[in-house]
Parts: sequence; C-alpha cells; structure tokens
Amino acid sequence: MSKRDYYEILGVDKSAGDGELKKAYRKLAMKYHPDRNKGDADAEKKFKEASEAYDVLRDPQKRQRYDQFGHAGMNGGGFGGASDFGNADFEDIFSRFSDIFGGDIFGGDPFGGGRGQSRRRRGTGRPGSDMKLRVELTLEEIAEGAEKTLKVKKHVKCDACNGTGAETEADFETCGTCNGVGEVRQVSRTMFGQFVNVQPCPTCNGEGKIIKNRCSECGGEGRMKSDEKIKVNIPSGVANGNYITLRRQGNAGIRGGQPGDLIVLIEEKPHEDFEREGNDIFYDLSLSIPDAILGTEVQVPTLKGKAKVKIEPGTQPGKLLRMKERGIRGLNNSGTGDQYIRINMYVPKDLTPEERSHVEALRGEKHFDPADAKERDKSFFSKIKDVFG
Repeated sequence: MSKRDYYEILGVDKSAGDGELKKAYRKLAMKYHPDRNKGDADAEKKFKEASEAYDVLRDPQKRQRYDQFGHAGMNGGGFGGASDFGNADFEDIFSRFSDIFGGDIFGGDPFGGGRGQSRRRRGTGRPGSDMKLRVELTLEEIAEGAEKTLKVKKHVKCDACNGTGAETEADFETCGTCNGVGEVRQVSRTMFGQFVNVQPCPTCNGEGKIIKNRCSECGGEGRMKSDEKIKVNIPSGVANGNYITLRRQGNAGIRGGQPGDLIVLIEEKPHEDFEREGNDIFYDLSLSIPDAILGTEVQVPTLKGKAKVKIEPGTQPGKLLRMKERGIRGLNNSGTGDQYIRINMYVPKDLTPEERSHVEALRGEKHFDPADAKERDKSFFSKIKDVFG
C-alpha cells in the first residue's frame, strides 16, 4: 500500500514554513491524541502518520531529500530517513516532540490526569545526548555502499547497577517535594482566571524518587564512559554533507533515561582521477595529436578497474565519450550513473630539431589548414542544401 504525501497529511502547501507546519501538526495531534481517542485504532494510525510527516518536514535535510526523491529517499540504510512511526511507542513520540507535547500544552487534565503528569510518573532518568561523528568515504565506497566500524567514546549503561544509579533497589525513596509525581505546580489567579504552571521537580529533577545510596561504580548516574565500536551500513549514492542517524546509539541516559542518537556525517574524499556530478563521474583523457588524428585504443580507469576505450580517427578536443552505467549506483537502487571521458589534446612544448622538421612539413598540407577544413565543411553543406532544395 503506497504511503500518503506528507504535505497532504498535514494539510499544508510545499512552501509551508516551520510555524505553519507546527500549527498543522498540533491541530492533528490534538484531534487524534491517544488520550482523547482511547481504543480507536484509526485515530492511533492517523496520529502516528501525522507524527511521521512532521518529523520529516520539520528537519531541513530530511525535507530536502523528501522533496527530491519522495518516500524512496527516506527509506533504507538508516539514511537520515523517517522513523518507523507505525511501530513507535507513544512515549517516544511525546519525547521527540517535547516542544509540542511538553508541559500543559494540551491544557492540563482534559485527557484524564494530564499526559505530562502520567508520563512523569512512569518515566525515570534523563535522556542521553546525541553524538555526531564524521566518516570519510572514497568514491568507490560511495558507488557500491560500504560497512564501516566506528570507534567512539560514549556513555553506556552501568552494568553494576543496571543503569539505576543505586546500589540496590532498596536504596530509592519517594521524593518528598513532589510525592513521586516528578512535577510541581504553581497556581496563579488573575482577573482573567486561574493559570497553572507545571515544572519539573527541582529536588528530584523530575524523576519522582531520590537515591539514598548511590552506586559506587558510576556515582549514581547509572552510566559510565566506554570505548565502543559501532557498525554502520552506508548505502550507495550518498553525497558529501548527507547524514545517517542511528537511533538510540548515542550517549546512554542518566539513571535509565532514553539513549540519544548517533548522527554520522558523510565526508567524500577527493578522487585523484574522477570528478563527481550527481551519480555521474568525469575523467579527463589527454590524447597525443597523432592518436587524435589516426585513432587508437586506450585504457582508462573506472570505479571497478581498467577498461578499454576506442578513440575514433579525427576525434576533436572537448568531445565527451560516454561509458554507460559505469558511474555511481544511486540511493535506494534508483539507477546507476554513467562515466564520461572528456577528450583533451596534449600539445608538446619542447621538440627536437627532427620532430620540429616533421611538424613543419605538415604545416602547409591542406588537411592541416583550419581555413581549408572550414571551406570543405561549407562546400559539403552547400551540396546538401542543393540536393534537398
């Protein structure tokens, strides 16, 4: 079943700005929110569909890829694409879009106790931070895709306390400030009515509980620094500046908080032989004057080794020869580019007396006179014109 257009889902034009996108998503999220539509599978589907659309269109790089390639550009290889919101947990969505769902943006308790409050009770710890790494790729690796092993120093869950931060489970006690809710509320009354301001509890940092006896290994954080190796599959066709997001592969959260993401930025190494334009590659071939005149067969480099190319007699400088599908395999198998050979002419500067004599002998020959060649071309086209009237 084909996926719906993201702009269509949110009901916005392709020129919509950040504010318009956020407003459109908030409206749909309010309408199909799970607390407002308990047990309604269709509402759940539409809520996740809108969340996926907003996740892509609010991100400039994801949006650019979607505008260029559609849904095909968002799938496969973890390539900066849309998350699988169809299988996503609601808490993950609420966490990622905290600017939409944070605090009392839905109005406190209209969904039966308040999404923010109930989430605080269930949640523990603070989320880990995202990490960014750069990976250099050769043109050959980009052409076919590659698997890279990245070395990274990051926070991982403490094995001694299983990420809780406490020596034992008995070393937790309920926070006395918020009574385990994780939030404190300040009520203010004005002539316009009553306003409730909800903030994370300053005593327990929103966790609802306090550690009496901290883990001796991690000092109560529930995480430790570690040197890790992470494998990342890079699809073919990526370009300089693209990124791959590895969900939950960043720094571990504090005391059981959700891990951050690992964002891998692609850097393309300059190639000694080729220039890249999209999925096509270009190679400059310098021919000697005799080879250009008489024709020859030469070997040229390709991304998969050497290949023979026939040079026709009379080949002119500036001519482009095409080697079909010898370029880069596109993202998500969207086709393979070509290799082009740009013909240049090698003109020697230093000649021996004998070589100079040979060239001087050709100077006066009519086939080496550009003016004569132009006249012959003119005569040829005149004859064609006479034949076809």
